[in-house]
Amino acid sequence: MSQTITLRGTPCAVAGTLPAPGDSLADFTLTTAKLADVSLADYAGKRKIFNIFPSMDTPTCALSVKRFNAEVDALDNVVLFQISADLPFAHSRFCTAEGLDNGVALSMMRDKRFAEDYGVLMAEGPMAGICARAVIVADEHDVVLHSELVPELAQEPKYEDALAALKV
Repeated sequence: MSQTITLRGTPCAVAGTLPAPGDSLADFTLTTAKLADVSLADYAGKRKIFNIFPSMDTPTCALSVKRFNAEVDALDNVVLFQISADLPFAHSRFCTAEGLDNGVALSMMRDKRFAEDYGVLMAEGPMAGICARAVIVADEHDVVLHSELVPELAQEPKYEDALAALKV
């Protein structure tokens, strides 16, 4: 199944189905900035924010990473996943340069299935093969509380909606 977003107004198909509120999250194996592979089970018992984006090296992605990193500091029992197709080295460089340490930077370099399993795989156009912009919030039992596939890649997600889901 696919959905459509836009990239500066041009339609772009996104493969997979974004998890919806009430869905259970699929497991994954993603790579940290220290080249360690982690899975959903490694964060059992934690509430989760998935900030999924194309690349740390774009202005909108950088803004979302910084914003969620600042917001999660005030939340209890929450892990913030910053997920993209960027290599772990790029994640590390960006987070170090920006002084960001509240999130877990994750690369899908070894698990290309993640993007399709989570409904964020850009399937066509110049950005094919990397992640569309999305936010997923889940409870400590990995049940989705909120999800948003941002309709225009150049737009930021609705931060307030994602954060409000954790306050219910």
